[in-house]
Amino acid sequence: MIKALIIDDEPLACAMVAEFLGKHPDIEVLAQCHNGFDGVKAIQELNPDLIFLDVQMPKLNGFEMLELLDETPAVIFTTAFDEYAMRAFDHNAADYLLKPFSQERFDHAIEKYKALIPQQLPSKETVEKFAIQYPLADRVAIKNGSKIHVLPYDDILVIEADDDYVVVRTTQGAFAKKRTLSYFESSLPSETFVRVHRGFLVNIRHIERLEQRSGQGYEAVLTNGQLVPVSRTGIQLVKPLLEK
Repeated sequence: MIKALIIDDEPLACAMVAEFLGKHPDIEVLAQCHNGFDGVKAIQELNPDLIFLDVQMPKLNGFEMLELLDETPAVIFTTAFDEYAMRAFDHNAADYLLKPFSQERFDHAIEKYKALIPQQLPSKETVEKFAIQYPLADRVAIKNGSKIHVLPYDDILVIEADDDYVVVRTTQGAFAKKRTLSYFESSLPSETFVRVHRGFLVNIRHIERLEQRSGQGYEAVLTNGQLVPVSRTGIQLVKPLLEK
């Protein structure tokens, strides 16, 4: 028996997928979730083989949700999302169902998924690559134990490298995330977030001033009082942005 979850903020869309699954008695629907928070929780607790996932959802979109998972089940997207996203995931999702879709098209997606078993797609690397190329929101989602924090860009002061993790310091507190600083440098808007040092990515909106240190080099004084080292390359990047 294939274990499945339906994750979509539209109850009618969930009901349609559930109805179409009525013709597939070998697939058991474990639960229906109407937002990304519940979707992450259900995946962790129920360990499904397959999820039917919408992309555009409030609070957490589908890709933000996948990015929070330690292990990603196979995915069939049920979405009205633009074609560029469909192409980006063409070889990594089991299938895409572009709303509105028919029973015939749905059945074809199930056949494609079964042909992929036991592969588990998309991979973490593909989710990360998509997030860098096609950022979908002005926020960062971080999972801390059972809690999910959605951090608007404006609340982020600085992101610091810490071995295999980064520490995201915000107006709400500090949060650890298992990502590289290079990942954030690539995915966050470059006009706002600047790599001022090999270990620090700073939100220029939270720089109060630059101070020259004794000897050579500078420090950025942030709005929370934190001092961040600024390299020679970093000062060349950040000064023009602060002068705008």
